[in-house]
Amino acid sequence: MSQNFDFHKTTMPESRKADYYLCCLDSSVFIDFNSSAENEISLVRISFDGFGCCNLDEKAKKLSPKESLKFIKEMKQNKLNQESITELVKKAIKINKEFIWTDALERYKLIEQE
Repeated sequence: MSQNFDFHKTTMPESRKADYYLCCLDSSVFIDFNSSAENEISLVRISFDGFGCCNLDEKAKKLSPKESLKFIKEMKQNKLNQESITELVKKAIKINKEFIWTDALERYKLIEQE
């Protein structure tokens, strides 16, 4: 793992609905995930300091069933395994990068530059 994003669980106001909330990079980035009825995890919203909030909603691509299970298991832990959660978050971002601002992802190093 090249960068420590320091992912941690957080909460959001009732107006920002999601099943799971993560924060990273000293509270500069907030990432919201939902779980489907089949327990498949999807990235629904990501907000960046200096860029704003990017809503993916229904167009978001889901993590695989195996990755989703790993994500749910990780989110049940008191302390997140940084290597594991970083891998899962970056995968969710990568499969949905067409819906997220590239300049924000690159600035915060949440995606590899191509």
